[in-house]
This record gives sequence, structure tokens and C-alpha cells, in this order.
Amino acid sequence: MKNNCNLYTGGYPGNLFMVVAPSGAGKSTLIHALLADDPLIRMSVSYTTRPPRQNEKNNVQYHFISVSNFQKLYAQDEFLESAIVHGNYYGTSRIWIEEQIKSGADILLDIDWQGARQVRKKFRNAVGIFILPPSIDVLEARLYKRGQDERHVITHRMLAASNEMLHAPEFEYVLINNIFDRALTEMQSIVTSRRLCFSAQYTRHEKLFVELGIHSLQEN
Repeated sequence: MKNNCNLYTGGYPGNLFMVVAPSGAGKSTLIHALLADDPLIRMSVSYTTRPPRQNEKNNVQYHFISVSNFQKLYAQDEFLESAIVHGNYYGTSRIWIEEQIKSGADILLDIDWQGARQVRKKFRNAVGIFILPPSIDVLEARLYKRGQDERHVITHRMLAASNEMLHAPEFEYVLINNIFDRALTEMQSIVTSRRLCFSAQYTRHEKLFVELGIHSLQEN
């Protein structure tokens, strides 16, 4: 019996999780809670050419670089995914992520569905998690409750959210963020389940598996 959990891992003991959600679904809050609870999970820090905002620090929120340096990294195939947003370049480091998951760390990407598609082309065992609101009305209410945007901006965000949610079937896991604690527990369960996949366990504990006479799927 084939198990999608045991497909190609690249020989890496760590995992790459892509978290996608429409604005207002609670993605950032869930990610921050997950990171605070699990020291083995690290957040990917993207590169950008936009100037730092107030209170942002280089190499913390982003790696702030020039357009010429970004283009040089892009030409060297440094990025797993990249995009231009409001005239600024953004990119996710491929080399850093590979180094981290080779060391056994699990990496989170806060990304959109288009970026997730790019990542899968270069890292096909990336794990996709899509977060949904419990209803359209709740999503809209959350956007208004934040008090950050004018009505016309929220209308635009709602239209964008409807389009984004059409891509939920492209992801392995879907969470419905109705009760926060439950959604967080479900997200933690996804991380745990990937760590317990045969391929991940074999990579971490190959010596033990060999001693027990257990071989990898590639050897069978």
C-alpha cells in the first residue's frame, strides 16, 4: 500500500510547511502561537527590496536588500519562490531552507497560493496547509473588527478572499479556524504527523532501523 506521507523527502529529516489563508482567517495568529509552542519550528525570513518600515529590523522581519542584489540572487536560482508586490520584489531563500531542513528543523512559509505553486516546482514534498474561516460573514466581521482598513479596502479583500479560497483543494490539509485553540491543536497535529512519517523517521534514525532489519521504501 502506498502512503503519500512516504513519498520522496530528499533525504531531509525536517519538513517544509506552506501556510496559506485569505486575509482575516487568522493565519498570523496561529503561526505565532505554533512558533511559540514548538522550538523546532522556524519561520522563513524573506528577502525584499522595499524599505524597512518603522520598528522593522534587518534579518528579523525581512532581509532588506537592493534591487540589483535581488536580481543577482534570482539569476543564481537562490529563491524557492518570488513575486513583485506593489513594485517591490519579494523572495524566499532556497539555500537557507534546504540547510535548515537538512539539520532537522521544520520550516514555516507564510505564503500565498501562487507562491505555493512555485515552491512545489522546486520542493515537491512541501506540505500545504490552507486555513479557512468558519463562514464568509465571520471573515468579513473579523476584517472590520481589526479596524485597519476602510470599507472599500475590505470589499476588495473580500473579493480577493473568494478567489483565494478556490485554491484550497490544492493543499493537503485544510483547517477551519472557528475556535482558535482547536485550530491550533489541529495545526500542531499536522506537524506531528509529518514528523512521524516513515520516511522522516527513517532519515532521523537510520542506524536503529538498519539494526532492526527495517529498510527504506527505495530499497524494497
